[in-house]
Amino acid sequence: MAFAIVVAALVLGQVLGQPMLLGYVASGSMEPAMETGDGFVAVPDALAGDVSEGDVIVYEAREVNGGGLTTHRVVEETDDGYVTKGDANPFTDQDGGEPPVTDGQIVAKALQIEGTVVTIPHLGTVVMGIQSLVLGVVGAIAGALGLGNGPGGLDADGAGAMLVGLGVAMFGFGVVFDRAGPPRRETTRTTTRRNVIALWSVIALVLLVLVTAATATMVVPSGTTGYDVVSTDEPTDDPQRIAPGETSDLTRTIDNAGYVPIVAQTEPASDGVAIDPARQVVGARDEGEVTVTLSAPDRTGTYVQTVREYRYLLVLPPTLLGWLHGIHPYLAVAAVDAVVVGAAVVLILALFGRDDIKFRTPGSHVPVRRRVSRKLRKWRR
Repeated sequence: MAFAIVVAALVLGQVLGQPMLLGYVASGSMEPAMETGDGFVAVPDALAGDVSEGDVIVYEAREVNGGGLTTHRVVEETDDGYVTKGDANPFTDQDGGEPPVTDGQIVAKALQIEGTVVTIPHLGTVVMGIQSLVLGVVGAIAGALGLGNGPGGLDADGAGAMLVGLGVAMFGFGVVFDRAGPPRRETTRTTTRRNVIALWSVIALVLLVLVTAATATMVVPSGTTGYDVVSTDEPTDDPQRIAPGETSDLTRTIDNAGYVPIVAQTEPASDGVAIDPARQVVGARDEGEVTVTLSAPDRTGTYVQTVREYRYLLVLPPTLLGWLHGIHPYLAVAAVDAVVVGAAVVLILALFGRDDIKFRTPGSHVPVRRRVSRKLRKWRR
């Protein structure tokens, strides 16, 4: 049980992008202090106190390894931020193009005792295996639904949202089954009766399909988009080539290829970016536009500024979805899935009642024309 809790904390921490008491390293960049796949105790930034040279920190990288959580050591403090480096790397992250790390990027510090990182050998290897399995399953589901990849691909964040959706579906089925399912005295009866389909099996299958599709529709097109901003003394009409200290606007298109209106929430994922409007409704088979304002740093050079997009099916008021999103995107996803679950259950019960679905198989001697005629008479009643 304790091991399961540890693994769950690691998986959830990676999905949320915020280590939850535990973290792990996925490469050998911190050897010999931390071997590939080692876990470590992660102290949240709010409790860790000031960062100083020699600390091993977990920060949201912009360039290193394509961005994302990175665990490296602070080797220098500057006016622009911290210089970081993997113990086994021959150069610093900043030599490799990563801007100096700011306090706002740091999410945790690795616990160290007398300068030595407290590690849990091989724990991360288990978590990476579980995470790869989850991403593989979710990717297969998204591919089967023909949803393709979003701006940032189907990453751990998308996989986490998918798991939230499936959890809502299972919870909804459990509540309905418990309150309106067959009496307990019938639970020992066989469910393999000929020409009978158990209603609750139908509900479970419908909820699984609908919630999977709804969640994938929201999370697969979502993601992070990076814009290369060139701060230069020779700006052009290109909105991404800007004079130092100046700003430029570009238009970002939000395409809704689905048949249900969506609420698109677009927000900065790095400094130097502004979005207008941050939230908008995009109709079915329609598209919307937002203005992305990019700010060039005072010093010349090439910088990456990022924007994160979230999508929610418009089954709740946009202001309510925005409020839930402000607490956490997963909460908004769960709320949408809960509405889908409720609507699906009500519709199924309205159509079929609470009894099992029975069907008759006519004999081969009955002509096809007569079978069709019977069906039409039934639906005309």
